[in-house]
Amino acid sequence: MKKNLKRNIVVIAVLIFVGAAVYLNWSYNSRWGTADSAMVAAEDAATQAAEDAYTAAAAENSGPSLAVSAYFDEARLTRQTSRDQALALLEQACAGEQTSQDVIDESMRQINAMASWNLQESMLENELLAKQFTDCVVTVSGEGVTVAVPAPVEGLTDTQVAQITEAVVSNTDYSAQALNIIEVTE
Repeated sequence: MKKNLKRNIVVIAVLIFVGAAVYLNWSYNSRWGTADSAMVAAEDAATQAAEDAYTAAAAENSGPSLAVSAYFDEARLTRQTSRDQALALLEQACAGEQTSQDVIDESMRQINAMASWNLQESMLENELLAKQFTDCVVTVSGEGVTVAVPAPVEGLTDTQVAQITEAVVSNTDYSAQALNIIEVTE
């Protein structure tokens, strides 16, 4: 009888530890998530602003290579500026004295999502540069992935589109349907 009691106590203790581990794992993982649609809309607006800047630079006849280079520089700057602004807003939301734990948790989820997107963008840009694209800008959001690459007037070849698609699908959780390729003509 004493043996059964010890065994039951050990089994109960193990079940309690397993339950605690499952709860802690769930609690930790529920902190992180995706960013809200307002941030995605801000990044889309920033991308559109960069495209508008490229169009304006091309209209000024500043030369095709200069205009293309200006587009990529402006797109990177706009992407970083919008992310910095969103990060500052999230940090302000966390810093308030009256801030609830739910708001802090949601802000942390959004910050984590933005950090993950930044890492994915860097990896994808490096991979595309290694695949002989002269320049590129990648923007990852909760909606999908946008890749801007320089393209000749006749457009990208099927091989180049396949390279971009393969890079995105293999380095992110997005499918080819969530990929938007912007061809920046030289």
